[in-house]
Amino acid sequence: MALLLCSRAGISLQQLKTPNSRPTTLHVPFPALGDTFGSAGWRLLSKGGWLWTRLGTDTLLLLAAILAARFGAPSDVGNHGEVAVWLLLPGVLVLFALRGLYSNAIESRTIDTAGRIMSVTSLASISIIAAAALFDTQAEPAPMLARGWLFATVYLIGGRILLNAIMGRARAAGIAARPTLIVGAGEVGAEMERRLREQPALGLRVVGYVDGDPPPAEKVPKRTAPVVGPPSDLVQIANEMGAEHVILAFSSEPDRGLVPLVRQLEANRIDVSLVPRMFESLTKRLRFEAVGTLPLVGIRSVDPQGWQFAVKHLLDRVLAALAVFILFPLLALTALAIKLESPGPVLFRQRRVGRDGRAFDMLKFRSMAMPATTLDGTPEPAPGVAPGGVEGEDRRTPLGRFLRKISIDELPQLFNVLKGDMSLVGPRPERPEFAALFAETLPRYDDRHRVKSGITGWAQVNGLRGRTSLADRIDWDNYYIQNWSLGLDAKILLLTFNAVFRAPGE
Repeated sequence: MALLLCSRAGISLQQLKTPNSRPTTLHVPFPALGDTFGSAGWRLLSKGGWLWTRLGTDTLLLLAAILAARFGAPSDVGNHGEVAVWLLLPGVLVLFALRGLYSNAIESRTIDTAGRIMSVTSLASISIIAAAALFDTQAEPAPMLARGWLFATVYLIGGRILLNAIMGRARAAGIAARPTLIVGAGEVGAEMERRLREQPALGLRVVGYVDGDPPPAEKVPKRTAPVVGPPSDLVQIANEMGAEHVILAFSSEPDRGLVPLVRQLEANRIDVSLVPRMFESLTKRLRFEAVGTLPLVGIRSVDPQGWQFAVKHLLDRVLAALAVFILFPLLALTALAIKLESPGPVLFRQRRVGRDGRAFDMLKFRSMAMPATTLDGTPEPAPGVAPGGVEGEDRRTPLGRFLRKISIDELPQLFNVLKGDMSLVGPRPERPEFAALFAETLPRYDDRHRVKSGITGWAQVNGLRGRTSLADRIDWDNYYIQNWSLGLDAKILLLTFNAVFRAPGE
């Protein structure tokens, strides 16, 4: 089985050996899936085959959408637009290519893809209507094109959801993973390997490091893949190991030595990615300029004290008030059930640290029975792990377990939002004693306090809820702040519903 999968990936067991001739174990989870999938299925998900799979699927779905628009149209639509609606097929496919929907993106979230598909089908439909009005003033294609737009949007989004799910499962099973080399075997390269290893659905399987002067393994414990050679042999190593992707992390090799190697990799159709310097400060709002032939990258950061966040906080309160109004029956029934189940207050108040280090009382529905005696102290979390979940004695009530499982216990924080202590989206607040400890021991922890705390956050929708890595939480929270937008907030709110049912509550 290992030989079969290696041959499909273009890698031999001999090629996976280190320079010391010690074979590297090729880990293939769920190997039986590889037999079931078959060589034809592998070709459909391979680098080149995946492009044609998506293109062919989109073409068939667009044909189905056009036929549904034409033959299912009511009689009052008539024959107007029967020719124009066919222009959706080439128009959408061309715009898909221009918008990068056929590129080999490392990560493709369904929610992002859906938005891009909707924008493309809308632009194509509007352009066709405008062209028809310009060249044929008697034409009235809008009703037919509106039907075509609707069917095409729904069909294409559904098709991409299905394709992304298939590719994600294949990658997670080790079938469609692309062999990847990392240039630079230091901390940054090892951190990249760790993240790729923890997210197999991204489809990049690190097979080795390329570094002429790698630090000792004991100094980089996150590094598990072997160092397979120096950067001067990068192209040869990539070809011999069947690498399909190369990531340039930080190494001792000067940039002038890497530039010709990158060109050779691109000539060999090997994708190249770069971890930029000062990546902690970079955002998606980069401004590219040039001084002669020298490129300049302008860094544009969001001001948490600026007018954009004032708009965010206004929308927070409006949406929180609307949510309280809609959910009032649920809130009232939950409060009554808690009161009837066990003695004690309905709401649990806990001191937390929010924006600018100010403390406030965060509200939750009480999910535990009151303790028989007053507890002294708070259990300390494990090193490197965020506190959360059940600490000490498990006093959760049956109702409390249910409330925590689907995060209904968090709903009273809507009143924290109305009061102005919290936001709907932002870093989760921590208790003062832990916040002080983490600020002293963890880099950039205090940067989270530049904005209001949130009921949900970017870290939480990416699986970092409860007792998970503190360092990862800090990275995700600071990424959110640096790349904040109202669109990102909307995405997080949508992803929260999925995250709530995927992982236990805090």
